[in-house]
Amino acid sequence: MSKEVYQGLSQLGGSAKLPENPEDAVLEKVKNPRPGSAYFVRFTCPEFTSLCPVTGQPDFAHLVIDYVPAEYLVESKSLKLFLHSFRNHAGFHEDCTVGIAERLVEELKPVWLRIGGYWYPRGGIPIDVFFQTGEPPKGVWVPDQGVPTYRGRG
Repeated sequence: MSKEVYQGLSQLGGSAKLPENPEDAVLEKVKNPRPGSAYFVRFTCPEFTSLCPVTGQPDFAHLVIDYVPAEYLVESKSLKLFLHSFRNHAGFHEDCTVGIAERLVEELKPVWLRIGGYWYPRGGIPIDVFFQTGEPPKGVWVPDQGVPTYRGRG
């Protein structure tokens, strides 16, 4: 793939400041190098953090983002910066998880996308949040997300 494909990317290959909040984060995309092939892409963020909108205390989650690209791929450094921008974001688990999915769908217009937000307990109750754009496409291998439900200490 030629360097021209990467022109216009402002974050890849250099230093980039962490956005103050998700709304300020720039999600960059690149042309799919294999647009004629149906394939599956997974990003895992095992140390996702945000803030409780009521107490301001940190919340922690293990996120798994799966998608089948159409015309574009998300540029991974911009995705990392986007996800890290939630460290200063006060939002309920559902807001964060579904908001990430909706932003990716809006920017990429993938064939299919799902996200699993496996949140660590708050007030003694773990909350898992899932979003999916529809049925996975036929002929694409879609593995299990591989994150067990919360078991505590034993």
